[in-house]
This record gives sequence, C-alpha cells and structure tokens, in this order.
Amino acid sequence: MNQSSAALADETLTWTREPAQEPLASNDEALRSIRDLIKAGKRQELVDLLKRWDPVDVMQLLTRLRLKQARKLFKWLPANPSIKVIAELRPEFRSILMEESTLEQFRDILAGVDPEDAVEILNEFPDDVAEELIARLPDVEDIGSRGTYADDTAGRVMARKFVALREDCTAGEAVSQMRAEADRIRKIFTVYVTDADGKLTGTVEVGKLLLAPKDAPLRDFMNRDVIAVSADMDQEEVLRLARKRDMRTVPVISPDGHLVGRITPKQLTRIASDEANEDMLLMSGVSAEARSDDTVFRIVRGRLPWLLAGLVGASVAATVVGSYEDQLAEAAILAAFIPVTMSMAGNAGLQASAVAVQGIATGALWSGDIFFRLFKELIAALFNGAIAGTILGGLVLGASMFIPLEEPVRLAIATSLSLLCVTTLAAMVGATIPIILDKIGIDPAMAIGVFITSSNDVLGVLIFFLMATTFYLG
Repeated sequence: MNQSSAALADETLTWTREPAQEPLASNDEALRSIRDLIKAGKRQELVDLLKRWDPVDVMQLLTRLRLKQARKLFKWLPANPSIKVIAELRPEFRSILMEESTLEQFRDILAGVDPEDAVEILNEFPDDVAEELIARLPDVEDIGSRGTYADDTAGRVMARKFVALREDCTAGEAVSQMRAEADRIRKIFTVYVTDADGKLTGTVEVGKLLLAPKDAPLRDFMNRDVIAVSADMDQEEVLRLARKRDMRTVPVISPDGHLVGRITPKQLTRIASDEANEDMLLMSGVSAEARSDDTVFRIVRGRLPWLLAGLVGASVAATVVGSYEDQLAEAAILAAFIPVTMSMAGNAGLQASAVAVQGIATGALWSGDIFFRLFKELIAALFNGAIAGTILGGLVLGASMFIPLEEPVRLAIATSLSLLCVTTLAAMVGATIPIILDKIGIDPAMAIGVFITSSNDVLGVLIFFLMATTFYLG
C-alpha cells in the first residue's frame, strides 16, 4: 500500500478549513495525496474519505485541484455528497464543473427523488444549468413550476419545505409535527399558522411554542402581525424587508394569500451575495451575467456595449475640448488642468452615487428622506469643492514663483472656482441619478461607472472652460 492509501486507511488525511482566497500550506500534503489517488484511479478510497469531510472542505479541495482532476473527482462522488458540494460552490466553479456527462448524472439523481426535494436541489444550481436539467427530466410538471416565476423573484429562490398548521392545532400537536418533519426540514425557526382554507394568518416562533401549554391552540398565542411577501416580489426587495424588520425567515404567499414557501436565512445570505456581485459588475461596466469562464463571444457581448457607451461619453468630452481650440491656443497652460478637472468630477460623482446606491440597497434611503439627503450632499460637496479649489489655487500661486505663468492670480481664481463648481455638480448628479433610476425600475448600480464617469467628464470639461474663459481669458 502506498503512502496515500496508508494515510486513508489510518484516517489521518484531513483538511483544515481555509480562509477566503488564502490557501494553507498545511493542506498541501493532503492535496498531493489526493492528486496521487486520482491519478491512480482509486475511486473507492477517495469516496470513503470524502464522505467524512464537510462539504465546504470538499469544495475547497475541488477549487485547489487542476480542472481536469476536479472534474474527475466530482464525477466520482455519489449523489448525496456531490449535491451538498454543489450547494457550496460559487456559480463560476459550478459552471466549470458542469459538463454534459455530469448533467446526465444529475438528471438521474433528480428523477429519483420527490419533486419537492428536486426543486430544492435545483435552487442550488445556476439558472441556466437548472433549466437545462428541467428540460432533461421525464416528468417536469411539478418541478417545472419553478420556471413559472421570473428570475430573481421570491418564488424562484424560495424553499418549499416548511411547517404549516391550522389555528386550532394545539402546541403539543405542533411540537409532535415538528419532530416528524425534522428529517425533511433540517432547521425550523418558525411554525406558520393557517386558516381552514390554507391562508397564512399567523406565525409562532419555536421557542415560544415549546414554552406554551400543550393543550393551548395556536390561535391563542400566535403572532397575528404577519409580514409576508408575494412570490413575484424581486429578491432584492425581499432582502431589504428582511433587514428592515430583522426577519430570520420570510414567508412567501400566492396572490390569494396561500402560503407557498419561505425564504430561509441561507437563501437571504445568498441573495445578499448575488446582489452584491451583480452591483459590483454593473459598477465596473460589465454585464451582470458575466462569469470568469465565459467564452470570448460572451465576454465581447457583455463588455462591448459598456465600452461603446464610454466611447460616446469620451467623444463628447473631446468635442467640448475641441470647441475651445482657440482658448487653448491662446493659453496652453489650460490643457494641464483638464485631467485634474475630469478626475475630480469623476471621483466626486462616484463617491456620491456609491453612497446613494448603498442607501437604496439597504433600505436606509427612504422616500421622505430624499430631499434632506440631497441637501446634505450639496453642503458636503460645496465644502469639499471649496477646500479642493483652495488647495489647487494655492498650488498655482506657489508654482508661479518658480515657473513663469501669465496672470497667475486670475488663473488660480479660474481653476479654484471651476473645481468648486465641478465637484458640487458632479456630486449632485451622482447622488440623484441612482434615485431616479430606482424610481423608474432600473437597477441604480447601473448609474455608477460608465454613465456617471462619462457624464461628469463632459460637464467637468465644459464648466472648466466656461470658468477659464470668464475669469482668465476674459
């Protein structure tokens, strides 16, 4: 028996949980041994070992293996461990591992479980992979109902496993039902209470249920102030509501009030991660569907529109500069301040828009609070612009002592005032545009990046030359 097999036999081959993006040297020996076992084709030894590992550790192992080895190991895993590992993988890793043969493997797995469990499993996959699997299943009537809800809605991500009891059910009966459901539902935080027609009427926290008299009906001590969301509500709105009301789980109801699912803590965390990743991509001028393993065509299709939008903005800014050709010929020193003005405009706009987007995403920016927030942004922008303008004016006057400048005082005044106006206007544009986009149903994160940068570049250059013409060349 080689060293790797001996390690397995002794059950000494272990994995230390790694912090995000920080591989541990202590795992290198386990990594080498597992690579040797994969090369040797020792499937059963590896499966026996990895069954004892936490799915998160298996996921980390897969991401540190070479892609070819990771695919082979993933195919070797039996259904239960592999499904749990898939749940822990980030979308980009899941899409890399999902080959045609693996899709066939999971089709067989899904065909052998009840529809409710199949839907729960499908919720762990990227949408494109889930739809592909649904299309391959022999009977998709129940499972296909997942597709009746639009992407990024509560109905699409909700869990369909929950404990719902009628109002006349006693606390003792409820506890017995929870115990019976323990294997099907791993974590139960809330018991939902319905009327005779199945409509949600209240909730009972598990702790309160355990302390209640066994013969007390649920209607006597349930919480009637129920906060539920419709199945077609956007998942970002669900997240805002959960944060605002400090909700651990969120019930999902149909249009007629029937309980159809719940958003679990794990799903709320995933929604927050998905929305943060989407906003980050949009702010970078990249399509929200972009993945690290995209083909060249998908990369071009996702990025080119944003680059072309930036090109349009830059062209407009260049046109503005070109229209002041005579002023530049008269005072070439003005050209030195164009990058300063454009940079300050872009930075001020991005700062204000980032704060606005964060306030909208977290629900901290209320409709009645908008004008007060904008007023604060205006005052802050005026202070920032005045300070930055004063510093720039001082630098101009200081440089004039060593570099011959024509009319340095007037140049300092022109540049200072232009920086004050540019910073203030850019901040107001950056704070306002995300709010407007949110009101008309467009993701406010789109305001950050190409849109704000391009618009503020144009405004910055225009204001700079207006100030220079008035106070320096006039």
